[in-house]
Amino acid sequence: MTLEPSDYVRRLPIGERIPFPAEGIPFWEVFPYEGDLRIKVLDEPTLPEPPRHGEAGAEECEACGSPDSEFLWTDAHWRLGADPEPGALPATVLLQPRGHYDLHELPPQRAAELGGMLQRVERAIRSLGGVARVHVNKWGDGGAHLHMFLIARPEGMMQLRGTCLPLWDDVLPKVPKDVWQDTNRRIAEAMATDGGTAHV
Repeated sequence: MTLEPSDYVRRLPIGERIPFPAEGIPFWEVFPYEGDLRIKVLDEPTLPEPPRHGEAGAEECEACGSPDSEFLWTDAHWRLGADPEPGALPATVLLQPRGHYDLHELPPQRAAELGGMLQRVERAIRSLGGVARVHVNKWGDGGAHLHMFLIARPEGMMQLRGTCLPLWDDVLPKVPKDVWQDTNRRIAEAMATDGGTAHV
């Protein structure tokens, strides 16, 4: 565990007010907010970092302990889940390996399958219709078990393009629950056409 800040962190303007760059994200067409904004002041680094959920291993991992019935679709090596509560975008799902691995720890066979699995999930989401793009995101700060988000951008909504799509998910009206459940069912069924088991 690192106990001292890296050279990069030492160069950061911690505790100082940072001005917006002239071409920064708040000036992009796709940024969902307007009005007076300012950048937060950076806090001092926390070293060593606190452990993530599941950092101690599979026996303490919520993802590993979840039964297949809580997922949309599963097979011998992969599971596809979604939040049971509606989001604001057409679809958001999480692909994760069944085994307790982070991306850098995936065994060679699972790593070789990952590209094909991402393609499969994207095809399943696009089969819904009305989806222009499927964004793939991997954040790993909350949990040590690999989970990749696949997020649908609705066709025609050019203002929702790019990296701000998850921010729009936070502010747009939520999809009706029955529509959300039907969408998840259709994604699960589309996945199952190439193998595995749909659970919804």
